[in-house]
Amino acid sequence: MGDPIVPPRSRGGFPMSPLSPAPLPDRLNRGDRSVITILLIAAFVVILNETTMNVALPRIMADFQVPERTAQWLTTAFLLTMAVIIPITGWLLQRFPTRAVFTLAMSLFSAGTLAALLAPQFPLLLAARVVQASGTAVMMPLLMTTIMTLVPPHHRGKVMGNISLVISVAPAVGPTLSGLLLHLGSWRLIFGFVLPIALLMLVLGRRGLRASSSDATAPPLDLISIPLTALAFGPLIYGLSLTGTEAPFWEPMLAIGIGVAGLLAFVARQLVLQGRDEAFLDLRTFTFPTFSVALLMMAIAMMAMFGSIIMLPLLLQNVYGLEPLQVGLMMLPGGIAMGLLGPIVGRLYDKVGPRVLVVPASLVVLGVFGAFALLTPSTPWWAVMVAHIVMSISFAFLFTPLFTVALGVLPPRLYSHGSAMIGTVQQVAGAAGTSLFVTVFAMQTAVAESAGQPTPQAMLTGSHWAFLGAGAVWTAAVITAFFLRRPPRTPTTRQAPHRWPTSRRPSLTPASLTSRRAGRMSQRARGTSTMRVPRSMGSRSDCVSSCTIGSARPGSDTATVNRTLDPQAASTTSSPRFISAPWMRPASAGPTSMPHITRRCGMTRGASASAVATASE
Repeated sequence: MGDPIVPPRSRGGFPMSPLSPAPLPDRLNRGDRSVITILLIAAFVVILNETTMNVALPRIMADFQVPERTAQWLTTAFLLTMAVIIPITGWLLQRFPTRAVFTLAMSLFSAGTLAALLAPQFPLLLAARVVQASGTAVMMPLLMTTIMTLVPPHHRGKVMGNISLVISVAPAVGPTLSGLLLHLGSWRLIFGFVLPIALLMLVLGRRGLRASSSDATAPPLDLISIPLTALAFGPLIYGLSLTGTEAPFWEPMLAIGIGVAGLLAFVARQLVLQGRDEAFLDLRTFTFPTFSVALLMMAIAMMAMFGSIIMLPLLLQNVYGLEPLQVGLMMLPGGIAMGLLGPIVGRLYDKVGPRVLVVPASLVVLGVFGAFALLTPSTPWWAVMVAHIVMSISFAFLFTPLFTVALGVLPPRLYSHGSAMIGTVQQVAGAAGTSLFVTVFAMQTAVAESAGQPTPQAMLTGSHWAFLGAGAVWTAAVITAFFLRRPPRTPTTRQAPHRWPTSRRPSLTPASLTSRRAGRMSQRARGTSTMRVPRSMGSRSDCVSSCTIGSARPGSDTATVNRTLDPQAASTTSSPRFISAPWMRPASAGPTSMPHITRRCGMTRGASASAVATASE
């Protein structure tokens, strides 16, 4: 049978073949840049819409005569829908072409925006927000996956920096824009402003995005995973959003308990499906240590950012007596600075890697939390604004490297699942951070008031404890930052490697190693070399390949090659096929020699593939 096959280095069951096909180009062409620009603008619009509703709630309450807790469902239902849909996007992006997914997302968002604009009653407005959220949930994973697919590794930091611009500037501008539109007229103007831009992006995206083919090897839709997703992430986000509010204590605890139980069931289901290579949300992303470290730090950063976004307005309005518009204008520079720095930080990442950027930034954030914990009633408002700007700039130096390094270590087949995982963690961590800040703030404020402190001073004391708690949690992020590693700079491929079948996974023994060494010495003596290459070996096919290349001597232009045919092709045909592929120039060939290989392959499903290739100039 010959020597045993030795697999290349792998992670999570994915062999990293040295013969990866179709390397990415060194630079983006004009079409790819247009695609990314359209996706960035579309993502900016949907995230902008997400943050404009809070300011409009009082007007909506007055128009529809609903109480505050009912009106708050416009925001809560949006977040719940996002939390349920985002885990599904991993399968969605793998199964359908990019243009189809984009069209679906923007069509849902545009339809929901139009329905909200014309809604005559509150229930219809609530349903429209759910439809909007269904489209919004798809956009960020779609944007990340597209960037990872199109952009070569040494340019990804610069392009991923634009994502930081989107997720930073849109939430910062949203409340200010909403306040301006409310000053000019009805709350319906908010949806009227967004709708034309969304429709324009839908048309441009349909024209600009290529009609790429879907992945025929994508797993079928698992009808059990969908309700488990809703059971896990819906109650979890809902329970976290109720923590620290006036709701009875049992209500958020019950929701969180149901969510945790659903999450455990969802994870167990995915592990079962992974055994058949049909996972709905592939958890093998966590077998890459760098991805896990980056995702952990991203979760802590999201908790800190969302918690501080909630805490600072409460502090500035109730302790320092500022108006909501003044608070919004104070926090606007930090959000804009964070967004504008994203592309710059991305370029720095391409040059120096993640650790040089992330470690100092995490230490600065820890210092800012310490400064917030020392605020007094006499602290000037501009000092609070400067501290917020410094914290926002530090987050800019965190998120761009974390996004890039997390997805950069994954094989292309897992890009969509990694993007969905990042989006899910953002939602859960944001809700958890808000819950942590508000709960600690409310508890310590109540303790201070019971000790006889006036309400403003008691709230300041509560905020001190909240920021101290955030600093304690952030210490874990500082430690985690030292474990970040830069992904390999070798070009990734458009075709993802398949999982190595367990039944064919080879093992190395001393006898096999001795046999291999002896064989190599014999081949050198004959002037030939033999290598065994695992190529595109998935669970759908038990293909074995070997490659014997004749020595390249002057005047010789032939090579004999045995190779594996792609398993997908093997499963669809058993007739001989002809495949053309560029081949490397022999080291001793003339300067103008550039041979070309044509392979004649015959293969049946589950059998070894043999291909004879003839190289000719």
